Amino acid sequence: MAEQADIHELYEESVQNVENEVEFMQTTFEQLRGRKAYLFREDFCGTASACCEWVKQGREFQAIGVDIDPSVLEWGRKNRAGRLPAEDQARVSLIESNVLDVETPKVDALAAFNFSYWIFEERATMLRYMRCCYEALKDDGVLFMDMFGGPESFEETKEKTKLDGFTYIWEQAEFHPVTNHMQCYIHFKFPDGSKIKRAFSYSWRLYTAPELRDMLLEAGFADVTVYWEGEDEDGEGNGEFTPEDKGEADLAWIAYIVAEK
Repeated sequence: MAEQADIHELYEESVQNVENEVEFMQTTFEQLRGRKAYLFREDFCGTASACCEWVKQGREFQAIGVDIDPSVLEWGRKNRAGRLPAEDQARVSLIESNVLDVETPKVDALAAFNFSYWIFEERATMLRYMRCCYEALKDDGVLFMDMFGGPESFEETKEKTKLDGFTYIWEQAEFHPVTNHMQCYIHFKFPDGSKIKRAFSYSWRLYTAPELRDMLLEAGFADVTVYWEGEDEDGEGNGEFTPEDKGEADLAWIAYIVAEK
């Protein structure tokens, strides 16, 4: 089963929900700006699923995806953008480039999701990236990022989640308290006992919410707000995010950080 599996399909089923992401960005943008966002850029876009979901909103919506990995972009062109209707395909532009250097038209909304921007482990480089985002936005543009935290995020641990037809395994293999450097992996295991070990590998710095807020303000953003996930009746995340200036001392949490130009 491992030999027949596609790691990109497994990844999206395990950790992504682009429908919810696009809905959150569009709803939040309208609440903040009183208008719709039409031109969207997805940094570290990978398979560009969010770009493809964005243009499904209508013929006025356009998306730009930026990633440095040509192989994952090609997969996205074939398996995501390539499966859109022709008129939608024409409104998705995928660019192979470093997000620190890329030049694109100024956009309404820019997203850096799946914690990918944490690859910039030096503060100076992260600040440079945030300034690049600021310059890439229109005058009333909005930057969307996600982040995770809580005491469990500082541990070396494995978490297994059973899904339809496979098990998703998130491993925090190393954590260095002096630098907050962390080495993480995604593995997949199948009912026949076969495995895909280290299907994805991440070398990151675990940034905290105050660090990110301070840097975004330093980069020039006028206002930075954390959107915290609500809970269902069982105390689990319900997928609904609202502005929060304190948060909850949960063992593990995921939140959005929204920066207004």
